[in-house]
Amino acid sequence: MDSVKIGFFQCLALIPGVSRSAATIVGAQTLGFSKEKAAEFSFFLAVPTMAAATLYKLWKIRHSIQSEQLLHLSIGVVLSFIFAVLAIRFFITLVKKYGFRWFGIYRIILGVSVLLFFKS
Repeated sequence: MDSVKIGFFQCLALIPGVSRSAATIVGAQTLGFSKEKAAEFSFFLAVPTMAAATLYKLWKIRHSIQSEQLLHLSIGVVLSFIFAVLAIRFFITLVKKYGFRWFGIYRIILGVSVLLFFKS
């Protein structure tokens, strides 16, 4: 049941500017999850979400994919999955060691930088 409740929090990410991971982490923490478990659940929840989005995109462009491209596409998918798992592990380690403060600061700096970049 907690998974369903966290899924409702994930729906908040449909609002422009709301981070999917932040919404699910906050949702999990309001349900009593530890910081580590909330972050872990949030990032592993992204895997089926991104897989579904990828499959949908591939379905939409299926007619334009040539057979010679399938090997490269497959390698890209496998490598993306491997690096995503490594990134999740790295982030979980950071959360365990430092909490969410530095991640929040990083997100604010990145957001302001992107806004300034596109303002010019």
